[in-house]
Amino acid sequence: MLRAELQELIRNGENSGVEFKLDAIQNHDLAKELVALANLQGGVVLLGVADDGTVQGITRDNLEEWVMELCRVKIDPPIIPYFAMHREFEPGRHIAVVRLIPGPNKPYARVHNQHRAYYIRVGTTCREASPDELQRMFQEAGQLWYGLKPVPGAAFEDLDLRRLNDYFTRVLEQPHPALDDVAGWQTLLANLELMVSVGDRLVPTIDGMLMFGRSPKRFVPQSGIRGLAYPGNQPDYAARADQELVGPMVPLYSTIGSPAENVLVENGLVEQALDFIARNTHPEARIQNGLRIDRTIYPPEVLREAIVNALVHRDYSIVGTDVALAIFDDRLEITSPGRLPNTATVESLRSGFRYARNQTLVNVMRDYRYVDFRGMGIRDKIIPGMRVHNNTEPEFIESGHSFTVRLLR
Repeated sequence: MLRAELQELIRNGENSGVEFKLDAIQNHDLAKELVALANLQGGVVLLGVADDGTVQGITRDNLEEWVMELCRVKIDPPIIPYFAMHREFEPGRHIAVVRLIPGPNKPYARVHNQHRAYYIRVGTTCREASPDELQRMFQEAGQLWYGLKPVPGAAFEDLDLRRLNDYFTRVLEQPHPALDDVAGWQTLLANLELMVSVGDRLVPTIDGMLMFGRSPKRFVPQSGIRGLAYPGNQPDYAARADQELVGPMVPLYSTIGSPAENVLVENGLVEQALDFIARNTHPEARIQNGLRIDRTIYPPEVLREAIVNALVHRDYSIVGTDVALAIFDDRLEITSPGRLPNTATVESLRSGFRYARNQTLVNVMRDYRYVDFRGMGIRDKIIPGMRVHNNTEPEFIESGHSFTVRLLR
C-alpha cells in the first residue's frame, strides 16, 4: 500500500472496513477486531494509529510475529493476513498495515479463555453475532442447511398427500406407498430428507413444508411472495395491487380422461407470481404487415427463471420477510432475502457461476423442470432473454441482506 493511500485512509477515518489501533492492544482484543472484519468483507487494521487518526507509532518489538501468532492461536479457523510495516511514516514513527481479504472460511471465531465468540462488523464497531446472524453465517458457508431443520408443531398430516402422490406418480414416475400407508410415506420422505426424526416421531423439514405443505405460511411465515404493483416509478403507499401469494412451491396436477391428460388443479407459488404479473401488466401492441401483434412487456421465460431463482436460493433463515415482487411503470424487480454465499459475486453469476443455498429445493424444482441441469439461468436465460426481447440489460443488485433482479421495460 502506497504512502498516499495510507494517508487517505487515515484522513477519511474509521469505517466498516478500516480500523485504527495502538499496538499496545491485548492480543485477544485485536483478534476480536480481525474476526469481525473477516466475517464481513475483509478490511484493514492500521496499528500505531489512534482512534482519532493521530499517528502514535509502533512500540512493540517483533510486531509481525506477534500478529501472526495471535491469528493462529486466537482465531479459529486460523487466518493469515497480509502484513506490512511502513517505517518513518511520520518522523520517528512507524505504522503497520494488517490487511484481510473476505474470509473464505466463515464464520470465524475469537478463542479466548477456552471460550469461542463470533463477532461481526457494524459500522465502525464490532459486536458479538446474534444467534440468527450466526446461523446465517454458517448457512452461507455451507455448514448448516436450514431447510433440513424440523418444523416445530408440524406432523405428516400437515403435508399435502395429493401433491406428494402427484410428485412420485407423474413427475418421478416411480413406485410409492399406497395413499393410506402413512408409515411407508414417512419412511420414504425421511429418506429424501423431507421429514426428520425428532425424538420418537418424524416431523416435516422446512424444505418439505415449503414444497409440499398444506399451509406452509402457517409454519414457515417467510415462505410466501409479496406482490406489489405501483402506479409510477417509485414505491408508493397507494399501490395499484398488493397481494400476499401463499401456498406450496409446486403445483398440483390431476390425470383425467382417456388418453390420460394432465390438468392443472392448483397453482404453485411460481404460477401465482406469473399470474400476478399478467394481471398487473398489459401487453404492448404494434402493427406489422397490417396485422396487430401483441407482445408481453416481459418475456415469460425470463420471469419464470427469476421467480424460481428467488424462491429456491433465498435465505429462509431470515424471518419476517417474503420474496418481494414489485411492478413499476418502467421496471419489474424481484428481491430475494439473503446475501450471496461466500464465493459468489454478481459478476460471477453473470459468467455462469453455480451455487445452491437450498439443495433439496433445487433438486425437487429440477424434477418439475423449473430448473435445468446446468443451473446457469442468469447467464443463459435472463440476460440473453432480455436482450432479445427489448435490447435491455437486466440488473443484479446485492444490497445488505438481499439480492434483486431488475428487469427494465
